[in-house]
Amino acid sequence: MIKHLIVMSSAYSIGKRIALDYCDEDILQMDVIQKDIDYIYKKCGKDAPISTHFIHTEKKGWDEVAATDKFFKDAKLISTKEEFVDLILKDSILKGIDIAKYILTKVPCTHLKLQKLVYMCYADYICKSGKKLFDDTIYAYRLGPVVDTVYQKYKKSGYSCLEVEDDKELYDEEKKKMPIRSRILSSTDGLDKIISIDKTLEKYSAFEAITLVGLTHREKSPWSISGAAKEMYQKIDDSIIIKYHKFEEV
Repeated sequence: MIKHLIVMSSAYSIGKRIALDYCDEDILQMDVIQKDIDYIYKKCGKDAPISTHFIHTEKKGWDEVAATDKFFKDAKLISTKEEFVDLILKDSILKGIDIAKYILTKVPCTHLKLQKLVYMCYADYICKSGKKLFDDTIYAYRLGPVVDTVYQKYKKSGYSCLEVEDDKELYDEEKKKMPIRSRILSSTDGLDKIISIDKTLEKYSAFEAITLVGLTHREKSPWSISGAAKEMYQKIDDSIIIKYHKFEEV
């Protein structure tokens, strides 16, 4: 009989649950396992989304674990604690496209409207918390602030409505099991981010795209202060957003 202690988490960047498998025929080395768990928490933070599970199998091997309990069937076995940590840390940082996908689960949008809602979510959050909602560059385009990863994803969509069903990446079979809301919750300060995003959408989601453009084009808005009226594609710095976002709020 083989004893297993399995440490698990979720890696949204690869669309799978991940696992470290500690196994032995006699006695599990709990002091070694605890040191590895302490290492994970030290690197990823005390709120790292990990769980531990005990299981017995007749034979060694991850395939045997999955055969014994289907709960582990779709989990990816990770060979080292360092790789396990790297995958968790990768999920702690959001990109603008993560916020865009979440918005599309709640609000049908054109690319233009989506850009403005993602920007408003970012601006509201950084002004309240002093922290970045996501790690992305925001530029001043002709029709207002544009988030780089969102632009790269949807730039060919034109003026058509972006329904969430059209996003094949989000509806990939593996990623169905890990909805984008959970992706955001797994990031640093995830609950605060979800609360802030939802509050922003309550304020702005009913507006038409052109109305949102008008808000971002107001005098003293971050878009106008960045010099976009004279030269397009200027980067809008966080310091400008924090100081001038109040002029584009409703």
